[in-house]
Amino acid sequence: MTLPPVEKLRGKSGAITFGLIGYLFLVEIVSGILQGYYVPLISDLVKYLHIKDADFNWFEAAQLLLSALVVPILAKLGDMFGHKRILLVATVLTALASWGLVFADNFTLFIIAWALQGFYVVWLPLEVALIFDRGRRTGHGASQTRRAAGFLVVALEVGAIVGALLGGRVFGWFGENVPLTLAVPAIAVTLVFFAILLGVPESTPLPGRSLDLVGFSILTIGLLLITSGLTFLRLDGLGAWWVYILIIIGLLVFVPFGFYELRQKDPAIDLRVLRQPNMWPVQLTAGLVGISLLGAQAPLSAYAGTDPSNGYGLGLDAGDRSTLIGVYLISMIVGALLFPLVSRWTSPRVALIIAAFFVAIGYLLFLPFHLATGEVFMNMVIAGVGSGALVGAMPAAAAAAAPRGQTGIAAALTNTTKTIGGSFASAIFGIVLAMGVVTAAASTASSLGGYMAVWAICGAGALIAAVLLFFVPKLAFADASDTALADEEVVTSPGPLA
Repeated sequence: MTLPPVEKLRGKSGAITFGLIGYLFLVEIVSGILQGYYVPLISDLVKYLHIKDADFNWFEAAQLLLSALVVPILAKLGDMFGHKRILLVATVLTALASWGLVFADNFTLFIIAWALQGFYVVWLPLEVALIFDRGRRTGHGASQTRRAAGFLVVALEVGAIVGALLGGRVFGWFGENVPLTLAVPAIAVTLVFFAILLGVPESTPLPGRSLDLVGFSILTIGLLLITSGLTFLRLDGLGAWWVYILIIIGLLVFVPFGFYELRQKDPAIDLRVLRQPNMWPVQLTAGLVGISLLGAQAPLSAYAGTDPSNGYGLGLDAGDRSTLIGVYLISMIVGALLFPLVSRWTSPRVALIIAAFFVAIGYLLFLPFHLATGEVFMNMVIAGVGSGALVGAMPAAAAAAAPRGQTGIAAALTNTTKTIGGSFASAIFGIVLAMGVVTAAASTASSLGGYMAVWAICGAGALIAAVLLFFVPKLAFADASDTALADEEVVTSPGPLA
């Protein structure tokens, strides 16, 4: 009887073992806790810091901005010096920032600590790169990484659910003491450092690498201008003309960046790899799906709480809205677990296309079906299955398409493009819904047209992503052993850098 690849490799050098996945599972549990724990505490944190509700948007904006800037650099350092080593560095920085939140008692200190906590965003790309590096030499690295990434997404979503359930309850258990409440996630991050240190093996970096400081500096300037512009667009509205100048200049920065990178032996981002047919559709898909992954959840929660007397909305209370979010997160878990199975039954490329279509169908169904609670739940489940599949699949696919020595940066770029897509969506959706309030007479609710625009943009973005994935070669992201046996010629990634 032929054993599955993981069973064959257990105990051998380079194996992706259950022990390795178990330790990384703990890391993603903590990552999910960080993403869910603070949500029910927002109103209490606003009072504690003596700020306005709208000011809390600056915390999210600062963290998204920092993550967009540092993730590519940390991922490249992981390719150069070992992904475990940089994972430990990112965890230390996240732990220090988490403890900083405990002691921050004013807006300035809190926003600095909150932004620095965004270093955790690089955890998943580094984990995917580490896993793929372990499995590369076996010939089954791609399929094993997909399975492992699926389990990591399960951990992420379980952690988010646990965090959301714990945040408000811990606040009550500690007598509404904010510093003590914030110490819980800080302790969790501190403990997971030791799980990485003691349980995760190091990857094998490619020797002779160098850090393209000039290239990363240009990249940082471009990303800083674009993400800052999108942030101020959301905060200041369409009338802030100078915001468009920031975004345009940011986009133009990538022109000299491209010319410079193409002349480098070891560039910050290898554009030759990025323009391959098994890479650029994945990166664009990450950005397009980021529109709904990062931008649509707040509008959906707001719609679910809108009084039906407006002619739309579900009128759900906070508990029922939490149930809706919980159902969405569970559907994401289902999607993450199904993706490797569908990839094995069909192909990774087909599974990606199916997942993107699920996201598109889920959001486009909101256009005709949005008045009944059951309809909204159904739409969210469909979109959640597709989103859950893509969260782990995109960095895994990018790692499989990258040459040795570039798996970390390739996986991390999916996160950066996803962040940019989410920032764009957050800015546009905030403006669309704010404009809708004016048209909703005698009500503070946004107009139905605003919500319809949000759903249409999310659905269209995912639909475009699904179409782009058809340009990916048929056997892309497959195991090396599978492609070697294939009859047709496949476009593959280039070899290691000279």
